Amino acid sequence: MSGYSTKQVAELIGINSDQVRHYVRRKLVQPERGERGEFRFSFQDVVLLRTAKGLLDAKVSTRKAYRALVKLKAELAQAKTLASLRIYANGSHVVVRDDASTWEVETGQTTLDFTIQDLAGDLAGNVAQIAAKHVRQAECASDLDTDEWYNLGLDLEEVEPKKAPDAYKQAIRLDPKNADAQVNLGRLYQLDGDLKYAKRHYELALTARPGHQLAFYNLGTVFDELDEVDKAAEFYEKAPAVPDAHFNLARISELDGDEVSALRHMRHYRDILDQEAE
Repeated sequence: MSGYSTKQVAELIGINSDQVRHYVRRKLVQPERGERGEFRFSFQDVVLLRTAKGLLDAKVSTRKAYRALVKLKAELAQAKTLASLRIYANGSHVVVRDDASTWEVETGQTTLDFTIQDLAGDLAGNVAQIAAKHVRQAECASDLDTDEWYNLGLDLEEVEPKKAPDAYKQAIRLDPKNADAQVNLGRLYQLDGDLKYAKRHYELALTARPGHQLAFYNLGTVFDELDEVDKAAEFYEKAPAVPDAHFNLARISELDGDEVSALRHMRHYRDILDQEAE
């Protein structure tokens, strides 16, 4: 139920399983582990690996391709949804396009050049087939546990996002202390503009797992949206492992005229991103 197997990823991308495992060893992707210790890849992992293949097919040097992919990994992690992103090659550069703009990954500069080669390919159809299979299995099964419903929610977020909240609700119904499901459900409420219910689920996540840093961070973003920056900063401070918490603290420090704290948090922000890219 949780993500895609090595074999499925290899078939989706058009490479062999050994190449998939090579990228895992290089830590370009860091898949979860299944019950038997096997790799389970996320939709984001599939997109990143498909892009890696596309770069090499486009004759981009291995060193430059890897450097671009590390930066692309960080950008994909911050995307609200991968469904709206397209990834291209513009010469030897990696370009990302969303609904609003197009930019080069390495420099961050926007570009208007659309004579570019699609790297990521149309994965949505194949991935949707796998996710649909998971959904059918879930509908036929009567004994799914809370983790299986949670993992199904992750799949649905990418291919059928309107159904994802119901999966997370099922996970919570089976185990109200499933903090990750609480956080993800809260995030979906927040994206829909329902800050009241988002806040409630983040708080329930912290009740279930005190110290859940993503719950602290997301609570900070709720208060940020409400322009209660002092309260937001309190929650960001409790999420030191979340890079964007430091980015937001740097912004708030600048607003307060505290340049020393702003620089310190920006340094922490860059350090965490560099560590994740290693």
